[in-house]
Amino acid sequence: MFALPLSAAGRSLTGINIVGPSNAEPPPQPPSPAMYQLDIVLKKGNNLAIRDRTGTSDPYVKFKIAGKEVFRSKTIHKNLNPVWDERVSLLVETLRDPLYVKVFDYDFGLQDDFMGSAYLHLESLEHQRTLDVTLDLKDPQYPEHNLGSLDLAATLSPKEGEMRDATMLLRRNWKRSSKYQSMRLSDVHRKAQLWRGIVSISLIEGRSLQPMDNNGLSDPYVKFKLGHQKYKSKTIPKTLNPQWREQFDFHLYDEQGGFVDITVWDRDAGKKDDFMGRCSIDLSLLSKEHTHKLDLPLEEGEGVLVLLVTLTASAAVSISDLSINMLDDPHERHQIMQRYSMWRSFHNLKDVGVVQVKVIRAEGLMAADVTGKSDPYCVVELSNDRLQTHTVYKNLNPEWNKVFTFNVKDIHSVLEVTVYDEDRDRSADFLGKVAIPLLNIQNGERKAYALKSKELTGPTKGVIFLEIDVIFNAVKAGLRTLIPIEQKYIEEEPKVSKQLLLRNFNRVRRCIMFLINTGCYINSCFEWDSPQRSICAFVFFVIVVWNFELYMIPLALLLPLAWNYILIASGKDTRQDVQAMEDLLEDEDEDFDKDDKDPKPGPWEDRSDKNHILEDMLASWHFEWIRAMVDSERKGFMNKLYAIQDVCISVQNALDEVASYGERIKNTFNWTVPFLSWLAIVALGVATTIIYFIPLRYIVLAWGVNKFTKKLRDPYTIDNNELLDFLSRVPSDVQVVQYRELKLDPNPSPNKRKKNNPG
Repeated sequence: MFALPLSAAGRSLTGINIVGPSNAEPPPQPPSPAMYQLDIVLKKGNNLAIRDRTGTSDPYVKFKIAGKEVFRSKTIHKNLNPVWDERVSLLVETLRDPLYVKVFDYDFGLQDDFMGSAYLHLESLEHQRTLDVTLDLKDPQYPEHNLGSLDLAATLSPKEGEMRDATMLLRRNWKRSSKYQSMRLSDVHRKAQLWRGIVSISLIEGRSLQPMDNNGLSDPYVKFKLGHQKYKSKTIPKTLNPQWREQFDFHLYDEQGGFVDITVWDRDAGKKDDFMGRCSIDLSLLSKEHTHKLDLPLEEGEGVLVLLVTLTASAAVSISDLSINMLDDPHERHQIMQRYSMWRSFHNLKDVGVVQVKVIRAEGLMAADVTGKSDPYCVVELSNDRLQTHTVYKNLNPEWNKVFTFNVKDIHSVLEVTVYDEDRDRSADFLGKVAIPLLNIQNGERKAYALKSKELTGPTKGVIFLEIDVIFNAVKAGLRTLIPIEQKYIEEEPKVSKQLLLRNFNRVRRCIMFLINTGCYINSCFEWDSPQRSICAFVFFVIVVWNFELYMIPLALLLPLAWNYILIASGKDTRQDVQAMEDLLEDEDEDFDKDDKDPKPGPWEDRSDKNHILEDMLASWHFEWIRAMVDSERKGFMNKLYAIQDVCISVQNALDEVASYGERIKNTFNWTVPFLSWLAIVALGVATTIIYFIPLRYIVLAWGVNKFTKKLRDPYTIDNNELLDFLSRVPSDVQVVQYRELKLDPNPSPNKRKKNNPG
């Protein structure tokens, strides 16, 4: 390893070593081009600093130029000698700004720990030559500490010709250099966001997996990872040959493919899950537009996973400036309308439609920095598709003027637009969010949306201006409603919440009270509390029973739909329950505020401090046998505590599921989502017609033959329940409140503003 000679200007390359011949002549200074391309390979880290209690770290690397983050690596968990082998290409305007490299330890839910930094001075690099670089990491506050090193390979190439012309054109259009630099950096970031294909993985089954429990069985589930994208399957209890039948879609960013990492785990309540094995898929070996059946043996374990993998070309996803968007071009718009016309309803059923989102500007955002300003950027999400704007620095009224285009796979998806404040050395601060169901969008209307809190239950400071267009095929959208909803990437593990548990309990209680009140109403007819009502009920009962036919069941379900439609059309809203849910969520927010204001426990009330003091006493008295006894009791207590927590989470989720299905059935008949109510009318009408004209025995026979032969016809089909899939698209009362637009408040009071601003 040889050190690079210092330049005549005396620039110090502290912490940088470059592999190369020691007698190399200094490179001649070339004429300064308009722009440079910097290609970097982040290879590995060596002897990095320990930041976790386990004696390891979870390192990742950030690259910054002129104070702006231009790259972030993936996180390597529990490794002090991580191997990244990641490549990045950056466009730089000047070589005077060094590349600032920082390493952090990822801590879930906490601020990431600093692990060291170093500078790579770009002026010291030779043009058109790849140099291996070792950066010695240092902490500016403690420069004597050894924090390890990073190995890189850097190539600097001047960009001439077309790049120079494009630069001059940009300079004429953008007078201010800060905007010009931000635009170029956002172009690099824009290309890094766009995916080039879809990887569809169907997890079919496992065979002869390793037993991990005392009963000779396991409770297996599977984790998938492709880059930053992660999925987790459901858990199949007490089996070594699980049948999952689940499908997951990944975005493919690298045209060369990549690797899907797969791990199998055994679920254990109250303790750490057991590792059962791993395997991987090399996507570069699979042909596109073809379904591959893979039997993957598990490494470091036993058994086989059976998967179906399909690689397809990317749908139309793009980021552009406001002046360049396809739906404003009449010819492009006509072609898109033709693609989703009724005549093409059965062509490519997965391609339901397209949505174009114009993110124009925001006003009155919350100040997140000590300077009284923010560095806002905007993230637009549709299911698992995620794109973002560039950052506008030191501004509470940013203008982005960007256009995002997504393909719609499910018309019942919700468009989420979130505004964040970029922070240099820590995770971004939340500024506000809106959630807009695609079916609620008014095409071509430029609207100001009041930003909401993270939970979407109350307002926060600021508004965002959006213009959205949705074009879709109604037949494809209706058919897509009857297949399983797309899963989201792995989210945070559910936690026990007193407020959430109470809310779900109250929701279930309201559903039960509705059934009790209905039963009491029917019973009152038998008790003759109202003679007129009892006479009408008796006559109705006799007529229906005397003339009853099976087709009357779906026909009867059409009656409340028609009745509620007439009431809503006449101006009478039957959806008072949503207001009650809104009041409940407001009360819940107040409870959270009270909890935040509660005094923090003292040192003797903190369990960790008590343990620390107890351990110090035991160490000083040398009662090792007492320490072992306390540790054993504490471990047993913690296992019981985790088991109770798992039970509480299960009860919390079960209450939410029961309440949600009850509310969704009600909201179907209440016309909360007209598209779904019309779809229910069509389905009930078809069912009534079929039952009326076709004898019941033929219907049951056809259903049974289909069920018995389904696996013979398609052994790897994914089972689903069309009714539950339909109900999963209907919003619950909580979701109705979350998706409801807030009225813009031009002059909020200071107290209300303080309350609604999340800390």
